[in-house]
Amino acid sequence: MAKSIVTGAAGFIGSHLVEALLKRGEEVIAVDEFNDYYDPRLKRKNIAHLQNHPGFQLIAGDIQFLDWQTLLLDVDFVYHQAAQAGVRASWGQGFRAYTERNINATQVLLEAAKDAKHLKRLVFASSSSVYGDAETLPTHEEICPKPVSPYGITKLGAEQLCGLYHKNFGVPFVALRYFTVYGPRQRPDMAFHKFFKAVLFDEAIPIYGDGKQTRDFTFISDAVAANLAAATVPEAVGEIFNIGGGSRVALAKVLDTIAEIIEYPIKRKYIEKAMGDARHTAANVSKARKLLDYQPQVSLREGLTQEWYWIKSLYT
Repeated sequence: MAKSIVTGAAGFIGSHLVEALLKRGEEVIAVDEFNDYYDPRLKRKNIAHLQNHPGFQLIAGDIQFLDWQTLLLDVDFVYHQAAQAGVRASWGQGFRAYTERNINATQVLLEAAKDAKHLKRLVFASSSSVYGDAETLPTHEEICPKPVSPYGITKLGAEQLCGLYHKNFGVPFVALRYFTVYGPRQRPDMAFHKFFKAVLFDEAIPIYGDGKQTRDFTFISDAVAANLAAATVPEAVGEIFNIGGGSRVALAKVLDTIAEIIEYPIKRKYIEKAMGDARHTAANVSKARKLLDYQPQVSLREGLTQEWYWIKSLYT
């Protein structure tokens, strides 16, 4: 039976990944710090239904201070999802949390992974934020990364550390650059969560800039499928993959779709463009399609509908 560690296991993507691994009959050690970037009660709720699963073990603690040598002794796969997220909060005083949780924590994990004899794969959750305002859309992995936020800088730094440990010590890493993941359990600071919550409480939806910015949106189950493939496909070792949803959509169009799903008009409040937000993102996923057999399955409308039902259950 395979044994996996998932860091950031109580978070949005991590909790779905833990669930999928347990469903496959794997043993899972779930690691989470339960920090207060957003309400830790939401994180505990994300994994509450897994607590009594026989294959599930939870470790609450900071990655930098855990005994990784012992933890990794008989572990086959590590899915490193833990990170300090959020582009806008990465400026100013908050930056130290990003260097600690995104760079230092990753280095500690890699340092232990280089001596882990049993380890078959370390899947690192990277971000489309490493590209910044990419000149080529859709963006492929060979384009030179130029982050436009401190957050993007730390994700790129951690990704490059993975590359160094692969080159020098043979750590079998794979990096996945996620493009705006959404769906049930999405963090409360993320756009769709904020939009649906505003709608639910009859408030205006805050829109940064003119609403013409575009994003490649990826449904949570597609992101999970990409992780599972990245952990098992032999050709994936040492590679970096874009993980997108296959459709680039303008924010204004998303809001129209939301209005159709909830079946009443929504109020919009335009505010100033946020520093560090890329204008457009679009993933060229041909590499993931070819090597990981990655095929996004969930359309934006279908995914948004699922998230709306979840938001309603969360707040009503």
